[in-house]
Amino acid sequence: MKNLKNQLFLPMMALILFVSHSMFGQGNVTLDFENSESALQLVKNYTQSLKEGNAAKMTKLLAKDVIVYGLGKGMDSLTVKEHKEYFTNSFDTYQHELSGELYLPVKVTENWNAGEWVLSWGTNTLTRKKNGKKSTVPYHSASLVEDGKIIRIYFYYDLLNILETQGYTIVSPGK
Repeated sequence: MKNLKNQLFLPMMALILFVSHSMFGQGNVTLDFENSESALQLVKNYTQSLKEGNAAKMTKLLAKDVIVYGLGKGMDSLTVKEHKEYFTNSFDTYQHELSGELYLPVKVTENWNAGEWVLSWGTNTLTRKKNGKKSTVPYHSASLVEDGKIIRIYFYYDLLNILETQGYTIVSPGK
């Protein structure tokens, strides 16, 4: 039960912060907008391609100048080419099993994050192909959609959880 609460708490807090910042800042947020269904389907197709382990198919859904945040060894951002390389390597190393997906299309106007977004949450169970070791990773992503392509993605996930399930430990700096 505690694990379920943790899985639900962080995504809900992210949504509340995203919506409240937009609503109480200078912008407006709506859940009802003309392209909501097509934006939602685009992100669902991206997620399905991830489930299939198909980096090329994922890449086709991205704009040529996409910026991807939050993936890979602390890099600030990834380009479309780096995104494809990241997932090609990930699919060679891990089997991805996504579950519990939840999507929310929102449109933000008159704010720093203006645009048509699809927020998503779920759990990615990674199985290392070499040894069968599993890592359960709750995730949240925010995808900005424009002209039928994803132009920006922010990935949020618990990297410490991945490291701990692979045997890494955290040691206090004072010890």
